[in-house]
Amino acid sequence: MGPQDVMEIIRLAVPGAIGIAIVITCGVLLNTWLKMKHGYPLSGSWGQKLYPKTGSEDAERIKLLSQENAALRAELGSIKDRMGNVERIVTDSGYALTHQIEALRAPGKGN
Repeated sequence: MGPQDVMEIIRLAVPGAIGIAIVITCGVLLNTWLKMKHGYPLSGSWGQKLYPKTGSEDAERIKLLSQENAALRAELGSIKDRMGNVERIVTDSGYALTHQIEALRAPGKGN
């Protein structure tokens, strides 16, 4: 194997190595971008977790959203209770009987 053969191997290997490096770099960038987009924690070169820093504005927004969520849950609970009362009234047999009596009393019916 002479110097010409070594140069031929280098000439073929260098573009392949550069192509592999470009593909790996693009893969790492895409992976990091997808993690950031979907809110997953990033990891450092030694595997430690790098969470995005949150400022006071973000903490205040989280606090307000948590309070709103609690209020909406309480309102939903009261609506469920009221809906249960309405279902009980409608399915009650006395309600159906009263409804029939009122239908008979209506003008133009039965007279």
